[in-house]
Amino acid sequence: MRPLIALLFAAAGFAQQTQQLMFWPVRGVREMVGAANNFEVDAGYRMLLQGGNAIDAGVASTLAAAVTEQARFGLGGEMPLIIKMAGKDPVVISAVGVAPAKATVEFYQSRKAEPWEEGQGKLAPVPFTGMLGVITPGVFDGLMLALQDHGTMSFEKVVTPAIEFASGGFPLGEEFASFIRTNTRIIELWPTSRDFFMPGGTAPRRGDVWKGQALANTLQELVRAEKKARGNRARKIRAVRDYFGRGPIARRIADYSQANGGLLSFDDMKNFNAEYDQPRTTTYRGYTIVKTGFWAQGPVILQALNILEAYDLKAMGHNSPRYLHTLVEAVKLAFADRDRYYGDPKFSKIPEETLLSREYAAERRKQIDPNHASMDHRPGSFGGPLAMPSGGGSSGGIQDTTCVNVVDRWGNAFNATPSGAWLPSVIAGNTGIPLSSRLQSFVTTPGHANMLRPGARPRVTLSPTMVLKDGKLSFIMSTPGGDNQDQAMLQVLINMIDFGMIPQEAVEAPRFQTEHFHSSFAFHEFTPGKVNLERRIPKSVIDRMSEMGHQVEVRGDWSNASAPTVILVRDGMLDGGADPRRGRFIFGR
Repeated sequence: MRPLIALLFAAAGFAQQTQQLMFWPVRGVREMVGAANNFEVDAGYRMLLQGGNAIDAGVASTLAAAVTEQARFGLGGEMPLIIKMAGKDPVVISAVGVAPAKATVEFYQSRKAEPWEEGQGKLAPVPFTGMLGVITPGVFDGLMLALQDHGTMSFEKVVTPAIEFASGGFPLGEEFASFIRTNTRIIELWPTSRDFFMPGGTAPRRGDVWKGQALANTLQELVRAEKKARGNRARKIRAVRDYFGRGPIARRIADYSQANGGLLSFDDMKNFNAEYDQPRTTTYRGYTIVKTGFWAQGPVILQALNILEAYDLKAMGHNSPRYLHTLVEAVKLAFADRDRYYGDPKFSKIPEETLLSREYAAERRKQIDPNHASMDHRPGSFGGPLAMPSGGGSSGGIQDTTCVNVVDRWGNAFNATPSGAWLPSVIAGNTGIPLSSRLQSFVTTPGHANMLRPGARPRVTLSPTMVLKDGKLSFIMSTPGGDNQDQAMLQVLINMIDFGMIPQEAVEAPRFQTEHFHSSFAFHEFTPGKVNLERRIPKSVIDRMSEMGHQVEVRGDWSNASAPTVILVRDGMLDGGADPRRGRFIFGR
């Protein structure tokens, strides 16, 4: 009987452990797709079942997201992407659009209030919705560049699920329906948006079958451009890129902009190209962490890890007061450097060698008081003083971003954070394409690395993360969540590397969210010392954090703004995690 008793106790222990998880772990041995809803996962998985690779699947999932998840992302948006082909080094694609040629600080300093801003007092430096917040669409060109160089399928094949969802319709999710209803007053300011999102003039409800026929027509038009083009697969996909960015679709987007008070021109459209960039990396506990360049906030996690590696975080105890305090203070320092020094390297010299050096991390580590929270904004002093935005409003309500993660049976990986063109968005004429208002992420401070300049990329919050071990893929993750993305993924990464959690445990563990930085949106306000803690963290820990001087706000059990999906590759097995804080789906076999 003893073996049976032991088995029963083991089963009881397993049940007790898994009851603590909201979602069951997902595992497989061949391939895995993580995204925001079942339509996106289905789109990617169809490509894998048809013999496509991770890039084919990732492109299909992202195109499906541009139809089914327009609350947070649309086809006129932007995206950083990290790709790793089996046996090769990772590559980064910047598919982030740029400021129009007419978008200058002087123009915005003399602008008048937009209709939705009237009566609210101080204006944001750049409008956070509408035609004056628009940058060039970037995500589509980046997807086609990835498909052209690393995929195996035609555009027609990978876009088929998106066309089906747009033309045949799909049941509207809670978030999509809620965003339309919440933003009805603004959506109705633009007849093209009203007709697109509210056919018949009524906001749809959750579960209603919604169709985006104008977007379907545009995608079908692109398929015809591919079929008409001559040459091999790469040349045909190049023709699709040109048709969108330099051809009839670009012309219609630009014409709509010019006719409706926007700054975006046809020259802006045709001069934009998605492009490759060198990944930025650091090492942590024997792992290599791969991020984008300083045109996005990704290096924040590299800086924070450089500071934290000298601490024995495991010995502190997970989510203990000392542990949380140390992480929060390290994140504050990294974000201060982001606020001061990050921007488009084409327009500013970024001191990245200093920012990513171990010597600099050692100096920053000395600034952490083990017993008291800092209230100051403390970027590295090597760049000299520079006045930061003073705030004056609220960036609350900014809604952005999704994520798509794929690993295939050959070990290829697609890791993206698509964003922009979220609701309330302007639909560009009859294209069905929502335009991105990411121009708001610039600052107007003279001399700042992220100062608004024609042709520059705004420093975005979008931040896919790839982790290697001995040069091989260990895991990938990405998340929505605006400014919170890297501090959320930092905690997930440490949960896995330092505490040995499986991905599902790592994404579900209670988290903090500091707001001690200048927001990347709207008024760029600074909130000194504020840290949000999920209610699942013990009260004794919360009380101690307050005693240390943190401006603690206790929020709901699952209130953190980010929701990562993670795919771990280990010993021939794929182990997936999907955060229940927002709609996240993951499937593998």
